[in-house]
Amino acid sequence: MARLDGKVALITGGARGQGAAEARRFVAEGATVYLTDVLDDEGEALAAELGEAATYLHQDVTSESEWEAVAAGIAEAQGHIDVLVNNAGIFQMEPLLNTSLDDWHRMLAVNQTGVFLGMREVGRWMRDRGSGSIINISSIAGLSGAAMAHAYTATKWAVRGMTKSAALEFAPDGVRVNSVHPGIIDTPMAAEFGQEILPRVIESIPMGRMADASEVADLVLFLASDESSYCSGHEFVIDGAIRA
Repeated sequence: MARLDGKVALITGGARGQGAAEARRFVAEGATVYLTDVLDDEGEALAAELGEAATYLHQDVTSESEWEAVAAGIAEAQGHIDVLVNNAGIFQMEPLLNTSLDDWHRMLAVNQTGVFLGMREVGRWMRDRGSGSIINISSIAGLSGAAMAHAYTATKWAVRGMTKSAALEFAPDGVRVNSVHPGIIDTPMAAEFGQEILPRVIESIPMGRMADASEVADLVLFLASDESSYCSGHEFVIDGAIRA
């Protein structure tokens, strides 16, 4: 028996990178997967690659109406939603003094409001069913400060706190909520560091390399599965010993 047999999962930001790795891992373990993104060509190509177990949906995670439609559509089509991975996120290297208000609002809209709306809309269906696992992708920047990434760091700390609050609220309903805190992952987002900075960042990692997205997907899989049935409200760090 596969680890996610019979489960229905929604993964935001699923068209590429870490979200795509999670989608591949979930399908391999028996889940029915809905992956959402605004990168339609890449999302549709991935769903086609994964076959009948995967469906791509266009979704802007900052839109309340789109969250309502996506959550209700999946729940009504499948009868339930068992797993939500709030994976969609953006990253921008920018000193505090150079961060515009538009940049700040954009970062909060995707990284923080998107998570809030996801937990609220999908959480309704999970609560009514009496089970579910919500996995919010934060960052090691949500555990300590990160220079040159003020807005990003603020959102990832927020996701950490929101996770704990939701875990306490949903615990009596059988719904678990946890956050995952990756370090430097080998995905397109890593390019935001720039070619001059990225090699120095990698050198600072005690394990001497970036993580592969599949390694993060394995951790997310554990939290999505019944193997983590007594885990809720906590941070799961995968960073190559950066914060050891």
